[in-house]
Order: sequence, then C-alpha cells, then structure tokens
Amino acid sequence: MQRERMTKKKSSSQVHCIPSRDHILMTASTSKHISQIRLYKAWKGNNIFFCGGRLIFGPDVSSLFLTSFLIGAPALTFCIRMLVLIKNGDPFFNYTVLTSAFILTILDFLFLLLTSARDPGIIPRNKASMHLEDGSDSSLTQSMEWVNNKTPHLKIPRTKDVFVNGYTIKVKFCDTCLLYRPPRASHCSICNNCVQRFDHHCPWVGQCIARRNYPFFICFISASTLLCIYIFVFSWINLIRQPGKIWRTMSSDIVSVILIVYSFVAVWFVGGLTIFHFYLMSTNQTTYENFRYRYDKKENPYRRGLLKNVKEVLFAKIPPSQLDLRAMVPEEDDMTIASIGSEYESEYSSSVRYDTEMGGKLIKRESPKKLPLPTHNLDIDDISVDYDRSKTTRDDAPEHDPSYFSSQIDLPK
Repeated sequence: MQRERMTKKKSSSQVHCIPSRDHILMTASTSKHISQIRLYKAWKGNNIFFCGGRLIFGPDVSSLFLTSFLIGAPALTFCIRMLVLIKNGDPFFNYTVLTSAFILTILDFLFLLLTSARDPGIIPRNKASMHLEDGSDSSLTQSMEWVNNKTPHLKIPRTKDVFVNGYTIKVKFCDTCLLYRPPRASHCSICNNCVQRFDHHCPWVGQCIARRNYPFFICFISASTLLCIYIFVFSWINLIRQPGKIWRTMSSDIVSVILIVYSFVAVWFVGGLTIFHFYLMSTNQTTYENFRYRYDKKENPYRRGLLKNVKEVLFAKIPPSQLDLRAMVPEEDDMTIASIGSEYESEYSSSVRYDTEMGGKLIKRESPKKLPLPTHNLDIDDISVDYDRSKTTRDDAPEHDPSYFSSQIDLPK
C-alpha cells in the first residue's frame, strides 16, 4: 500500500512537471538570444562597405580601379619624365614643376576618395509601423495588413503637393523605402536608396552624386581638368624647347607625345563635364532636374541668384549623415522588416505602377477604392530641402515642421 502511494505521488509530480504548450513558447521566446549585428551588415541597399561600415561605396566600386589608373598612370609618367629632365640638368625644369604636378595628383585622388567613400545623403528607409487614424484599437494590425496588401480598399496617394518659394512641387511616394521623398530627392536604381538632392550616379567614382558629396565631386573634376591642362602644357613646352624640327623631336620623345595626346583627349571629357556642372551650380540645378524638368524652358523654383547658388553648393555646411552604419540592430527584427518590405514591393507596387511626374501611366491590375485617413511615419523625420524657407507662402504649414508633408496629402474623393 505504501509503495503504491509513493508510485502515485511520484507519477503525479511528474505529470505536474510537464510544461504546457504556452509555457514552452513563453520559455523559448524569453530564453532565445536575439543576435545583434551592425547596421551596415543588414543594409537593404546595394552598397558595399569597408572598414567596418566607415566607408560606403556603390555596387560598382570596382570602377575606381579604372579611374585611378586613368589618373595615376599619366600623372606618374609625367612626374618621372620631369625627374629625369631635372637630373639631366635641364635649366628650364626644376623641382617646382615636379612638386606642383605631384600636389595636383594627390588632391585629385583625395577628392576622388571623398566623393566615392562617403554617404552621399542616403535617406533611411521607413521601418516604423504605419498607423491608421481611424479611431479603432487595431491600428497596428490594420497597418500591417495594409503593408501586406491584405486590405485592397486602402490606397495611399502616389504624390503630394508641397510649396517651394511659392511654387507647387510634387513629391512621390517611394515603394521601396516606404516614404514620401523630400523635394529634389530621388531613388537611385543602382544603389537602391533614396538620396537627398540626387544629381546622378557616376560610374567613374562608383557612387551617387548627391547633397553630401557634390562639392567634393566638383573639386574632383576641377582638379582632374587642371591636371590634364598642366601635363599638356609642360609636355608641349618640353617638345618645342628641343633643337631641331618638331617632327624629328616628336619621334625621339615618344613619352611626351603620348602625354600630349592623352591629356588633350581627356581634357575635353573632364573639362566639358566641369563646365557643365559649373553651369548647373550657378543656376541651382541638378543633372537629374536638367534632363528631366528642363528648367531652361520653365521657372526654376530653387534659383536664388548666382552668388547664393554657388555659396549653397561650395561653401554651405554639409549636413550630417542620417545613417549610423555601426549601430547595433536586432538581426531578427531586420529579417522581419525585410520580409514585410519584399512582400509589400511584390504585391502593392505591382498592382499600381505609374509615374505622375513624367505623365506616364500603366493599367492597374486592381484599383483600390479609397483611403479612409492618412497614415503616419511615411515621411522622414529630418526633411532637408534646398530652398529659402523665408519665402514660403503658407504660415499655417511651415516647411520645417515634420508633420508638414502629412498635412499636405490630397485624399482621393
């Protein structure tokens, strides 16, 4: 009898020790270690990072090797040529000519690195939950259903109107970054990022040219132009100073001839590019705006006068980066956001795809009906715009207010 009671007691204790299913899930969720990784390792764009995320390049960073060779090879050849002439006791060439060429080459490579290895002005993607102000208690659930396109009756406006110096500017909603782009921003299809004051993506530097690296790009192409002119002039002087006919001198000094031809051809490319960008800078345009909007045929809302335009590009303080690429982020949360974003892109963006700015429109597969109320967190918190805020025409909706964009949504009737 006693043994039987002990057996029952033991079995009863064993039964009570078996955890329930909820207890197992709770224990697993609390005991699971969520690993954290650096933000640059979980980056959604196509950028390539070096030095632990301290240097950010575009996906075509390999083109920098070609660009460096095209700059360094003739510059190094010219310096070696000048050094030989100095060693031979040439009275015209001295170490001043050699040092000047060397300084121009170093500056050219320095501006190239500053252009290609820094954040051009990337706008972080919207990773916050998007709530609906419908007065219900399930706003988070509805916002997630909207992202996953499970509520086809919801439609977000594709454009919003904002006012810049009294002009109406349309800003577009980015399906990839889930935000309304600020004025002058655009989504680079190569880097897969929205970028502030997007100018163009330069394959020669392997990076977007935008707000935070455009001044260094101007300095880079200007230094390249000066270097080409410098090599061309002194190589030609070296030829015409030698006695005898010019053709015989050219046949005996092949190196100088190659440098003259190379620098003459290169100066047309980089020199023309420099002149074009100085024109854009003086008129406060970007390459993207010049080819797309043709401000020479209509009024440019960003023009502020020659001196102010140049000051805005070359002498204005460069805004800090909105990215902290070395910050620690939960790897699990990042994977969740990635799955939500990919499903949103594949479902929602495929049903409605058109470009309001260009006027092109494609047939919609399934047309949503209406959006009850505007959503939150679709606008970036730090809106950086390049215009004079003192000229705004709306006192009740200042442009420096982060809620300004949300208040300007035109809802479909």
